[in-house]
Formats: sequence, C-alpha cells, structure tokens
Amino acid sequence: WTGTMNLTEPHCGTDLGLMRTKAEPQDDGSYKISGTKIFISAGDHDMADNIIHLVLAKIPGGPDGIKGVSLFIVPKFIVKEDGSLGDRNGVEVGKIEEKMGIHGNATCVMNYDNAEGYLIGEMHKGMRAMFVMMNEARMGVGLQGYSQAEIAYQNAVAYANDRLQGRAVTGDENPNGPADPLIVHPDIRRNLMDQKSFIEGARALTYWGTTLIDRAHKNNDEAAEGLISLMTPVIKGFLTDKGFETAVAAQQVFGGHGYIEETGMSQYARDARIAMIYEGANGVQALDLVGRKLAQDGGKHVMAFFAMIKDYISENKGDDAFDADFLEPLKAASKDMQAAGMYFMQNGMKSPNHALAGSYDFMHMMGHVCFGLMWARMAKASMDALAAGDTDTEFHETKIATGRYYMARQLPATGMHLARINTGADTVMALDAASF
Repeated sequence: WTGTMNLTEPHCGTDLGLMRTKAEPQDDGSYKISGTKIFISAGDHDMADNIIHLVLAKIPGGPDGIKGVSLFIVPKFIVKEDGSLGDRNGVEVGKIEEKMGIHGNATCVMNYDNAEGYLIGEMHKGMRAMFVMMNEARMGVGLQGYSQAEIAYQNAVAYANDRLQGRAVTGDENPNGPADPLIVHPDIRRNLMDQKSFIEGARALTYWGTTLIDRAHKNNDEAAEGLISLMTPVIKGFLTDKGFETAVAAQQVFGGHGYIEETGMSQYARDARIAMIYEGANGVQALDLVGRKLAQDGGKHVMAFFAMIKDYISENKGDDAFDADFLEPLKAASKDMQAAGMYFMQNGMKSPNHALAGSYDFMHMMGHVCFGLMWARMAKASMDALAAGDTDTEFHETKIATGRYYMARQLPATGMHLARINTGADTVMALDAASF
C-alpha cells in the first residue's frame, strides 16, 4: 500500500486555518469526510492495491482556525475486519495537474464525497500529528534539491570535458585538436566548482542531519532533537534554493544546447524548481526559522549551535594552513550569524517586520555557516587520512581543494546577508500595496 498527504485546498495553502474540508462524526466512531484537496502527489495510481490518504479536516463545532484541524485516515478501498479490501471509498481524482516539471509523478485534485475516515490522534490536534511526517518530508525534499543538482552537474562535467571551444588563455591544452575543451576556461571552472562544492557540502549536511534524527529517536537525545528542529528549515530551504540554482548553472555550461530539450538539461531545471515550493515554500521555512526556531526553548538550540562551532575551532586549531583556509573563515561566518541574531533580538521587538524582512537572508546565512562547518570537518578528515598514509591521495586532495574553494568563494556571502539584514524592514515595506 502507498499513502498521500492531503493538506492544501484551492483557497488555502500556507494558511491551513482557512480549510473547509469537513469531518462529520458517525455513530460507529468513524467520520464522513467531504471536501477538495489539491496538489496531492501520487493521488491515485494502479501500483498498489490500496492508497491510504492522510487528510486534514475540521470537525463541526470545533475551534476556529488552525486549532480546529484534525487528522484522518481515508483509504481508497475500505479495509474489512479481516484485512481484505472491500468497497471503493468516496474519494476520486477530480483532475491531474499540468505542471512545469516532475511529470513522472501525478499531481492530483482529490474530491472527498462522504468518504469514510478514521481519526488519528487527538481531536483538533491534527497539525501536530501531520507535522511529525512533514518535518521528515522536508528533510527528504532537501535531499531532492541537491540530488537534482548532482545529476545536472554530472552531465555538465561530461560536456565540459568533451565540448571543444576556444583556446586556454595560458596556451593550448589540446594542441592536436581544433580547440581546447570547455573545462580549461576559468569561468567554466568557476561554474563547476560552485556546483561541486555545493553538492558535496549539501550531502554532508543532510547526512549529519539524519544522524541527529537517529540520536534523537534512538537515544532520546534532547540536544539532538533541538538541533535538528533548528536545522530542518535550513536543510529544506537552503538546499532546494541552491539546488535549483545549481541545476540552472549546469544547464549554462551547455550554452545554447542546454536550452534544447534533446540534451535533457532543461528537465533538471524544471524538476528542481518544485522543491523550493512544496512541503512548505522556502519563504515560509525562513519565517519558521526566525519567527519560531531561534527562540525555541529560550534560544538554547541556536546557542548550542554556536557553541559547537566554537568548540570545533578550539579543538582543531594549530595547523597554520588549516587555520587560515578553514577555521578563520568559519569563525568569521559564525560571527556574522551571531550579529544577525543580535539584530533580530534588538529590533524584532520594536517591529516584527525588522526580523521577518531579514528571515530569508538569515536562512541562507545559516546554510552557509553549516556548509562551512561541514567543509572544515571533511577537509580535516582528509588531511588526517593523508597524514596517516591513506593511499587514496587524489580523493583526499580533491576534497581539500574543493573545501578551500567553498570557504574562499562562497562562505563570504554571510557578510552580504548580514548587511541586508541590518537594513531592517524600512526599505522592504516602504511602498504601499497599490504602488506595485
């Protein structure tokens, strides 16, 4: 069996308190679900005997807004007491959406007409129950973001090595051919290094995030639970923003051929775009990070994040090259992030707009700081491996060089984001709505 998540309705996406789907209680303890849900991935198909829809709906007489939302199981086919499948339930596909990308997944409008459903968890506590799975989905979407970037990057590298265009400015690299391969040119190298350093940093961050989930769930580690709660909007938002940007950058390596469907590069860009939107649009992730997660439990989780970086720097300093290339840039970026947090504390109380206008920049800033920590860890591991005589020299030297690139060329973006945050909301909110 497979399942779906049914949250969004035609008139409400982020603001689920506006939902109209109803759940009428029945004498046998079940509910009759009626309403329309949209943007439901794999809403119907013939690849499983049954599809279990998780549906948010309101029980009449409950609290207004989001506090009145409950969660229900609504199967495609009614399940009998012996586990066999019975009659078709009152749920149908109203439409299959025509989309920009992800054409391998049917995105459906789902119509519920007195469908039989069963309450999950407590009445009116549906959002809490749904978001247990939603947070896991957001981690998966972050992975999707850099995975789309990875396949686009692999194609770009192959093309850059194969396509002959122009001569290297330092002299012919392919003297027996009519031109040199694209990969000899500095701007192509810059493009590919941007892609490579992002993808490898994103992979490390996602894997680290999943270890935090394991520690939280298997060891009841409250510190790990708090840290992954803080990190989830960053992993979802930053990785999918940069994943799409990277897919487009890979397409750019192909020049005009990247715009032609035959090469397949446009599909990677189209497919990567949705990850910035679904499972919570990235702007909402940024608002969640700044508006909720920073202050969660008195701010102790973000303080633990800063302490972790400080401790890492203190424990690993001493090698001049490593200090200069990795630890000093990480320290500077962490200070930028702390300064941004201080700005929010000092100005957010005066006007919440001052904090929220900088939330997107803060999400990206924190993403860069996380990558800085990941790259410092990876580079240190490779340096230690080489010092211990590991024979995979090319792998480790490549890892260190890629990390140096990120620290020198990407991590300084934290200064730009801090400058934007420090301007507050005045310029953002200056125009009346009618002026747009």
